[in-house]
Amino acid sequence: MSTSVLTLILAGGEGERLSILSQVRAKPGVPFGGKYRIIDFALSNAVNSGLTDVGILTQYAPRSLIDHIGVGRPWDLDRSRGGVALLQPYIGRGRARDWYRGTADAVLQNLDFIADRDPELVLVLAGDHVYKMDYRPFIEMHRSTGAEVTCAVRTVPIEEAHRFGILDVAADGRVTAFIEKPPNPPSNLVSMGVYVFSWPLLRDLLSSELNDFGRDILPAMVDEGRKVFAYEFAGYWQDVGTVESYWQASLDLLRDDPDIELNDLGWLIYTRSEERPPARIGPEARVSRSMISHGCEIDGTVEHSVLSPGVRVAAGAVVRDSIVMFDAVIEADAVLDRAILDKECRIGVGAHVGVGDDLRPNRDEPERLYAGITLVGKRATVPRGVEIGRNCRIDPGVTAGDFERRRRIRSGETVTAGTAAR
Repeated sequence: MSTSVLTLILAGGEGERLSILSQVRAKPGVPFGGKYRIIDFALSNAVNSGLTDVGILTQYAPRSLIDHIGVGRPWDLDRSRGGVALLQPYIGRGRARDWYRGTADAVLQNLDFIADRDPELVLVLAGDHVYKMDYRPFIEMHRSTGAEVTCAVRTVPIEEAHRFGILDVAADGRVTAFIEKPPNPPSNLVSMGVYVFSWPLLRDLLSSELNDFGRDILPAMVDEGRKVFAYEFAGYWQDVGTVESYWQASLDLLRDDPDIELNDLGWLIYTRSEERPPARIGPEARVSRSMISHGCEIDGTVEHSVLSPGVRVAAGAVVRDSIVMFDAVIEADAVLDRAILDKECRIGVGAHVGVGDDLRPNRDEPERLYAGITLVGKRATVPRGVEIGRNCRIDPGVTAGDFERRRRIRSGETVTAGTAAR
């Protein structure tokens, strides 16, 4: 199958609903589950399905993602036949090229790459979802129905359906309606952003006027009566595209019987993993219902939290209901409660992030920070003794000086590098 199917992973999304977590990296490159990145799930699914010819289409803030993928060795994709290719938009002499204007336009701008491989089928995947899926039955259904395109679909809670493409599907699996992100969705059966196209058809469909699969191409195909089929996926699938969904999906991993099992040796999620020593738990430490990655040093208390490699929790510190990314430091007697810390943050002695019951939304991002979760951006420093409320945003690179003499940041406020809290 790997010689007849080319996999394209769309990994250029800005992911602005993740606020400062995606300010310095593309959404698929955001850490998840301690040691992983979000893109690891789509990439591992492809490899575990026997698909080893993969193109990753990057665009927004790609450096972190490019560093993570490298030559593809963790996924056994550093090979001379097939393997992984990183594809970025570029300006070409004599050809009109620009930044990718949508999912379909991204594929259009890489037609030469696809044509060089001349596959039977093209599997198009969103690179920013957390799930495990064997693509082989999906592809076989596409072949057996004679479909021109097959979409993977699943149900979601109706209150979340407006974020997705909504489908109507007949009893035989044929799609009879496709509406992209309607404000009042008529159903909760949604597109997963996973498509398989017959290559000659895809080549003919793409044009400079049709920029997006969900908004332009698929609705037009359905309206024209083309052979568009749906494949219903019953497993766990989560679009971690909001701060709340990202936080919740991360902490769902800590349940006794999580919906997605990372310990499944038959379907490993592969990632680039740095050489670090084993985690060290000190004699006075307390750790409960948490994920502690390699290289962590725990001398304080960690409760119901996910810690990436290299995190240090000093004696007397408490980390509760929080996500702490690579190499962050929580100093003595500091407290994190319902917080997300990006990489290389430092929380000073006795500081408290996530204080009180005031749940007023963030003043600058009320539609993104409203669930009581406080964000601390990459390489930010919260100084000794400062208290920070709920739904606060501490921007990347903030220093102790940015807090001036204020010791209390009220719920819903933002601290920006180079300015006072506002």
